[in-house]
Amino acid sequence: REHQIGGLGLFERNIEDEKQLASLIADLKAVNKDNRLPLFIAVDEEGGRISRLPQGSPRFPSGKALGEQDDPDYSFTVGQEIGAALAAFGFNMNFAPVLDIFSNPQNEVIGDRSFGDNPEIVSKLGIAVMKGLQSQNIISVVKHFPGHGDTRMDSHIDLPVVEYNRKRLDDFEFVPFKEAIDSGVEAIMTAHIMYPELDPGKPVTMSRKILTGILRHDLGFRGLIITDDLEMGAITKNYALEEVALEAVLAGADILLICHSSEHQEQVLSNLKAAVQNGELTMERIDESVGRIIRLKQKHGMNLN
Repeated sequence: REHQIGGLGLFERNIEDEKQLASLIADLKAVNKDNRLPLFIAVDEEGGRISRLPQGSPRFPSGKALGEQDDPDYSFTVGQEIGAALAAFGFNMNFAPVLDIFSNPQNEVIGDRSFGDNPEIVSKLGIAVMKGLQSQNIISVVKHFPGHGDTRMDSHIDLPVVEYNRKRLDDFEFVPFKEAIDSGVEAIMTAHIMYPELDPGKPVTMSRKILTGILRHDLGFRGLIITDDLEMGAITKNYALEEVALEAVLAGADILLICHSSEHQEQVLSNLKAAVQNGELTMERIDESVGRIIRLKQKHGMNLN
């Protein structure tokens, strides 16, 4: 009511059982009813070990398990079933599937969340899951662009650095994201990773060269760019939160995720408003993102009140 936020992400800590979850989402929508725009209500439901749904809900296979089956029809069905389960509770957005390629066996943060170790299988099965989710009117947010599959460092803890050049990324890490864009992906989540060959000074989330230059212009993505949680260690250990939030918007991000502290959320909102007032951030830039958000909400039947 006070801040007119655009959406919410629910975690295990918010979810007790099926009845409570359905009631919580209904209450959130009711509290928001006086705002002109409905809420995105999102969750990380990848299947496997990244599952938020309450006890008693269906359990879905991991990306690795789908990769071992290597059946796009089955992957579509799994995406469809995840989407149906989420829609039944009132969710409309899922931070899935993972399009990271598991090319480094020491990468525990991705591991069995990935469909496989090559671009072809990740593209084929990831897009099938994405389309399955979309068939249930769930917005699929693929992640983590440009790719978190060949890192040793977990970005929840600190900032990974990947030294690959643009050609390698075009031929490998970018491939599933390019395919997803060509197949109608509506939202992409950024990775908190430094790619010095692309932008030596900034992690992806803060890099205009990467988000606007590569993702928007080179790859032709027209949907929502959503940051990973800005309270992850990759960001908080290296930058001030208000600096990152402003840089991310200037870089081209449409939605900022701040998943833990309401104090941080309010601080970032206040700082972004101040940046507009002092001329650091233009209303044109804000309107560009708001336009994308409104169009996607309308596309999914989330009409203006």
